[in-house]
Amino acid sequence: MKLERKDILGIRDLSVDEINLILDTSESFLEISTREIKKVPTLRGKTVINLFYEASTRTRTSFEIAGKRLSADTINISASTSSVVKGETLIDTALTLESMHPDVIVIRHSASGAPHLLAKTIRASVINAGDGTHEHPTQALLDMMTMKARKGRIAGLKVAIVGDILHSRVARSNIYGLRKMGARVAVAGPATMMPLTMAEMGVEVHHRIEEAVLDADVIMMLRIQTERQHQNIFPTLREYARYFCLNRRHLDLAREDCLVMHPGPINRGVEISPDIADGPASVILEQVANGVAVRMALLYLLTGGKA
Repeated sequence: MKLERKDILGIRDLSVDEINLILDTSESFLEISTREIKKVPTLRGKTVINLFYEASTRTRTSFEIAGKRLSADTINISASTSSVVKGETLIDTALTLESMHPDVIVIRHSASGAPHLLAKTIRASVINAGDGTHEHPTQALLDMMTMKARKGRIAGLKVAIVGDILHSRVARSNIYGLRKMGARVAVAGPATMMPLTMAEMGVEVHHRIEEAVLDADVIMMLRIQTERQHQNIFPTLREYARYFCLNRRHLDLAREDCLVMHPGPINRGVEISPDIADGPASVILEQVANGVAVRMALLYLLTGGKA
């Protein structure tokens, strides 16, 4: 089966069959990262540009590693070291890069919809690596891959997503994906961090972490998106941690084999206690490893590969 689309802009756009294709292909790429020589010639001659307008460690590094492990020519561009600082627009940057004939452009941008604008402007494939508060599709895919690997399924799982739901593109992409794949999703966070239309997405809405994590198969904690907040929406970090930091008492309310996830970076003691982050329930580092495989799969599928 082949991925019959030019771009990956959001989970909302993907069908269940497409998600399964990506997850199955990702599993086949996991083994490459365990080899002594972690490189295959699959994308030799292809060019991948990582265009990041926002700071990133995990996403940017894993896209770079993914491209290089597939033998693609991989170029990283940060807004702070590009002509953006001279006033160049996104469209002009895109057209400039397009003239160099890349095969894939991976973009992270603070403006929701920026990857969609890019995809309409250029012939190269575009992968959304996070746009504003809209979506972060590759994060949701690696999260679902991790759940499926550990639980053997996604359908029927109860997944609790806790924290800054309002500003989280990770939460939005995961809700779209998990709901499509048959999971039950509960969200929890302060009222000031919860979209008013959240229930319309088909999830259970709670304002206490205890209610959301009860009998959960997976607990996904979110980082507080201070860079996207334009006003103080909670008194202090200490106050937030008192009510929404995942600790042992909360984990005991979930199922015995519950997984703990976090997209990173972690604010220890604020969103999650250190003993839980480093404990046996945590699959946070597995998420990172699976992220490389997912991004390898997307680069492969978008450049014409078949599962």
